Amino acid sequence: MFSHPVRVYWEDTDAGGVVYHAQYLAFFERARTEWLRARGYGQALLRDDHGLVFAVRAMRIDFRAPARLDDALEVTVALRQRRRASLVVAQELRRGGQLLVDAEVRLAALDAATFRPRGIPDILYEALENP
Repeated sequence: MFSHPVRVYWEDTDAGGVVYHAQYLAFFERARTEWLRARGYGQALLRDDHGLVFAVRAMRIDFRAPARLDDALEVTVALRQRRRASLVVAQELRRGGQLLVDAEVRLAALDAATFRPRGIPDILYEALENP
């Protein structure tokens, strides 16, 4: 399982110092981006060299407890399903050992020029198999 640290800043919170619900999506997105980068496939490389982008197709998200200003958080990514033109990942956001938010995210592989569905290149498909 891949883990990415995140700190909560003022810009992430509402007037009460609680993380605004939409900001969790950004935290999850950053972690997925770093998960791919850790496998050698940054977003620019995928787009420029492979003509591929990933887009969120669907998401199920459960908000269990709030994160607050200045919290140090860990966001995880675990591949649950790998298909030729899509991925499903499980993500969690924790403060210490406490689960705050979890999500299941379905990602579609798209052609970078046309935004039409396409297969994941074999080299990346194989790299995703290894944790």
